[in-house]
Amino acid sequence: MKGSDLARAALEAARASAKERGSRVVRKGVQGAGVRRRRRRWSGPGPDDRDPQPLGRVASRIAADRGWTERLAGGQVFARWGKLVGEDVAEHAQPVAFSDGELTVQADSTAWATQLRLLQRELLKRIAAGVGVGVVRRLKVQGPAAPSWRYGPRHVPGRGPRDTYG
Repeated sequence: MKGSDLARAALEAARASAKERGSRVVRKGVQGAGVRRRRRRWSGPGPDDRDPQPLGRVASRIAADRGWTERLAGGQVFARWGKLVGEDVAEHAQPVAFSDGELTVQADSTAWATQLRLLQRELLKRIAAGVGVGVVRRLKVQGPAAPSWRYGPRHVPGRGPRDTYG
């Protein structure tokens, strides 16, 4: 069989199966009386998955599908720290870590660390209002980082020569 014969046989088989189903085959340009045409299914006026989507909506859907929403909310706390807690607090305290709903904040002095511990409930309310309820559940406040006395590969356990400082 030639290629044209195969095409004719396939066309006849398609027409026979269409006749069995009860629908009529309509050739382009020829519309007889009483011939039903199948309408193509287009998107229509309502929103559809095939429509172009705004980038923000697609990104939020991907983040929700992959379980990144908590990490992204934690990143927003870091990015918007000054606006969330106020400029005066942000000037003296910086977020250091965020894990399992606990935000670790390091103050630049022990006085500011004490002040942050007193303002802890107010700070949690401000963060919840800006980022979302339940994102930050606990606030851990640390004082300034002390210098490390462990220099070199060999050191003795305990306080050593610095035990006269306090």
